[in-house]
Amino acid sequence: MVPLEKVRHNSPSPETIAVFVANALPLVGVVALGWNLAALVFLYWFELGIISFWALVRAVFAGRPSEFDADPLIAGALASKRTEIPIPFTELGIRISTLPVLAVAIPLLTLVWFFAGVTTVGVVGPETLDPSALEMVTLASLSIFLSEGASTLIEYLYRQGHREHSAQTAIQGSFMRAAVIGIGGLVTATFVGLGTDSVSSDASITAIDPTVVGPPLLIGIVLVKFSFDLGGLYRERLVAFDEASYFELGWAYEPPTDEAIEPVEPVTDRLRPPISARLFGGVSASNVRRHPGTLAVGGFILLISLLFVMGQVWDIVLVIMLASLVVPIGVLTIDYWLRYGNIEFRVSEDEIIAYDRLFRTRLWRIEPWDENGLRVERGRIHRLLDTSTVVIECVDRELRLPHLNNSAPILDVFDRQPSGV
Repeated sequence: MVPLEKVRHNSPSPETIAVFVANALPLVGVVALGWNLAALVFLYWFELGIISFWALVRAVFAGRPSEFDADPLIAGALASKRTEIPIPFTELGIRISTLPVLAVAIPLLTLVWFFAGVTTVGVVGPETLDPSALEMVTLASLSIFLSEGASTLIEYLYRQGHREHSAQTAIQGSFMRAAVIGIGGLVTATFVGLGTDSVSSDASITAIDPTVVGPPLLIGIVLVKFSFDLGGLYRERLVAFDEASYFELGWAYEPPTDEAIEPVEPVTDRLRPPISARLFGGVSASNVRRHPGTLAVGGFILLISLLFVMGQVWDIVLVIMLASLVVPIGVLTIDYWLRYGNIEFRVSEDEIIAYDRLFRTRLWRIEPWDENGLRVERGRIHRLLDTSTVVIECVDRELRLPHLNNSAPILDVFDRQPSGV
């Protein structure tokens, strides 16, 4: 449980300054510089892009591993890697498990920013912004960029705040702020457009006059956004309240950490799947059953070929049908290589460790009393390659030691007969 006093004293001052700068500038613009709705909408759209950019920077350098509810293809394989790509001359690194999060977050934030621009700036109209106001909006955007950057560099990187975040938690708060800016801007522009007297019933909503919105309403918009930003700034207090309360509100979440795994001594056996198993193990029936989504991908590609069958374009039909086989097999094989291609199982008298030879890291360690079930799988490809897969069932996970030529050293550690064939 996190003490409330500790959370209160750990409020990051650079982040606080960044929030106040981002909200003080539009307030000054409305009160002192006579900004209209167009200037405010433009600034909030630029701020949305700035927030998204620095959120991605924080996600890149997150110090804790990402966590997924399921075990998806490729992403699950990368998430299992307990290593990071070091940044030269710094103590920072990019975790391998962060890469799947970035692959989703980058296009998603880009689409959100584009959609927000179409539905806010596009509604108000770029031509309604005065050139002198555009210069001030640009300067204000630069100030927001620098303040957000200073917050990230000082609090998150220099003071090592990244050690408390995974890529998912590092980007979570920025999605909330982006939602406030995007949805708030859309609702404001739409209602102003519908309510203005300058638009006739048959005119386009993009014909609204942003000057009809008076300073009191604009100040109200700024203050409402400021209140939401403050709520996001002090969300750590909500986390502390959630942890201290009887009910789970969903605010408290602690990213996983890398627990130290001690080596086994002495090592009596070192086991690895043979090259043939690493080439063809990914397309085994058991692996396909664990990842049925690949069949859906192949089926979707195959359905596309029906469009060309009706047009009797047989050469394209043949290519698409071939792709419906190659793509699922390729994805399964890549996933399998990422998981087991460089794994070595080191066995002692009563311990087993999975060691990643490529990144030189230990992935997991198990002892006899840690397992709840033990079985051996031998499917068609196993019999063809003369291998077997040992599956160790634990309380919170299932460990697979795939396609071993000799599984006896693994079974001897547990000193009991496994189930299965």
